[in-house]
Formats: sequence, structure tokens, C-alpha cells
Amino acid sequence: MSSQDNDQDTRAVAVVLISAILLAIGLAVGTGIQKSRAGAGPSAAATPAPAAEASAAPATEAAVAAPVGAAADDDDASIVVENGVVKFYFASGKADLAPGAAEALSDAVAAAKAGKKLVLSGFHDATGNPAMNAELAKKRALALRDALVAVGVAESSIVMSKPEQTTGSGDDAQARRVEVEIVD
Repeated sequence: MSSQDNDQDTRAVAVVLISAILLAIGLAVGTGIQKSRAGAGPSAAATPAPAAEASAAPATEAAVAAPVGAAADDDDASIVVENGVVKFYFASGKADLAPGAAEALSDAVAAAKAGKKLVLSGFHDATGNPAMNAELAKKRALALRDALVAVGVAESSIVMSKPEQTTGSGDDAQARRVEVEIVD
């Protein structure tokens, strides 16, 4: 066996080992990211999903009692339920609802059909042009209103309420939200 063959064998083994190490690191990082997204927030119960249009499928009485929960992420739309308030978080500059909107709103839809009012309040982050942010917060609230109407809620049961302070609390991802609250 020549010295040149040994060098080629050594290189092949090195390439295989380096590839295996990179694969293991990639898997570890991916698993860590997935776990951190799934475990973020006090009421998180599901992994966040990318921004998408709200489903137009009607919510039924048999819909999931505990709505979809996901922590807000900088570039993802998500839904969280805290103390009976459904919070829809939005990606920066977008008004697209997270998937699972109909399921997350099942309790609110049932309450509206039973005669209660749903109050929608839109908030925005503090970055960028304030006038454009206010308009985007309004578009987000209107998108949520349209989703509620699409699942059978009468427009007369929906109250659009512009908060006195439209800049939301929390970090930018948490500030970009529309809240749905059930009132008598």
C-alpha cells in the first residue's frame, strides 16, 4: 500500500467524520430551536406556525375547548389565550392571521352566538411611522373581524374598539397584536 493511498483513505475518513459532526450539530441546533419555540410563553401549547390567511371553515361547537396557543415570534403570526382573552400576534408589516384562528376563536364564537359581544382591540409596535402603524393595527383588527364573520358571528356582535394607547406593551413581537375579549 502506497503513501498516496493512505493519504486518500485518511482524507475520506476525515470528510466522513466532519460530515457526521456537522450533521449532529445541525440536528442539535434544530431540536433546540424547536423546543424553545414550543416551550416559550406561560400558556404555549403548540408550536408557532408561519403567517397565513385565516381559515374560512366554520368553527363548530365541538371545536377544541383549549384554543391553539403559541408564543409570538418576530417573523411569525401566532395565537395565545390568556385569562379568557384571545391574542392574535402578527408578523412585522403584515395583517395575516395565524393558522388555527377558527379553532382559537371557538369559545368567542359560541359566546357571540349566545348574545355576548366580542370587543376587538388592535395594537402595534413602536418602530416605524406611527400613522402607518395605526393603519396597520386597524387592518389587522378588520382581518380578525372578517374571520369572525366568516365563521358565523353577526357583525352586530363585534365591537371594534380603538385603545387609548395603541402602542402595545411588551417587545415588538408582543406589541403587534389584536385582542378579542368577550363582554356581556
